[in-house]
Order: sequence, then C-alpha cells, then structure tokens
Amino acid sequence: MKIGLFFGSFNPIHTGHLIIAEYVSNYFTDKVWFVVSPQNPFKNKDELLDVNNRLLLAMSAIRGNKNFKVSDIELGLPTPSYTIDTLTQLKKKFPTNYFSIIMGSDTFLSISKWKSSDILLSNYNFLIYQRPSFKIDVNRITSNITLLNAPLINLSSTLIRKWIKEKKSIRYVVPESTLKLIYENKFYF
Repeated sequence: MKIGLFFGSFNPIHTGHLIIAEYVSNYFTDKVWFVVSPQNPFKNKDELLDVNNRLLLAMSAIRGNKNFKVSDIELGLPTPSYTIDTLTQLKKKFPTNYFSIIMGSDTFLSISKWKSSDILLSNYNFLIYQRPSFKIDVNRITSNITLLNAPLINLSSTLIRKWIKEKKSIRYVVPESTLKLIYENKFYF
C-alpha cells in the first residue's frame, strides 16, 4: 500500500493540512497518515499543546475519512522526533507499505539540516507542496521528488493560535469538530 506521511506538530491541525492531504490521497497515495510529532527539533516546546491533545484534535479533524489516519508512532520514540528514526520504525512495523513524505517547500529547503538527510533524500519519495515564498529550484528536482499542484490556503497553526488568543473566530479554518474541542477544552487560550 502507498502511504503518504504528513509529519507535523499539528498545533492545531487545520483546513490547509486537510486540503493538501486530500489532494495527495486523490492523486498519489492510497492513504495519508498524519504523524503527530511530540517535539520537532526545530520548534519551541513551550508553544506546543500537549501531544495527546494534538492527537485528539487531529483525530477529530479526520473522523469519517477512510483514507486518513492519525499516527502516534512518535510517542514511543525519543524526543525530539527525527523523521529518519520514525521511518525506520514504520518500515519495521509495516514492511510491505511504500512510504512517501509530504512536506512544504519551506521545510524541504532546509532538509540539509535534518538528521540523516542524505539517507532520506536517497531512499524516500517526497511530495512537496510549493509555498509561495519558498520556490524550489527545478534543477534540484530528482526522480524521487514530486512538486504538487495542490490547492493551498495561506494559513498556519501559528496564525490560528494568535486568533484564539485575540478572541477572533477560527470558524472554517479548522473542522467543526476540532473547533468544538478547542473551545470546550480552552486549548490555546
């Protein structure tokens, strides 16, 4: 089975993530797994909602979509989370699956800073969605890198958290079920 792995803090998951995942599952993979990271080595831990609550929000966002799954595999790994370690575990656990990595061009442009980036770039397919301010030089494209023509929304989890703190509406930028959980539990307030 072809699985697209969408790694992220998902702090919180939002409509932009879901649109990209839907596009990938429509055109490139059988399933998309949202791999919720307890601690990204490049992000400030203090800004993260507890990982179990982020998993809960992600599960609420994808409920009912048979092509999506939320993975908690990184909870059993040391933090911070490194993609190469997660992929090693996934390959052991699911040896017949074929994994591709979904990421934005902003992240891809800094992949040389990642642990074992050379192994990642040699052994895995990348499905890259272009962010407007982070264009990838087509000369860097190899046979295992696909630039997606996915619809993008200029939205970020950082912006959503800011709106929540400012008591602004986040309706329509997160799924209704996720919105309900955020308000009921006062996440990000």
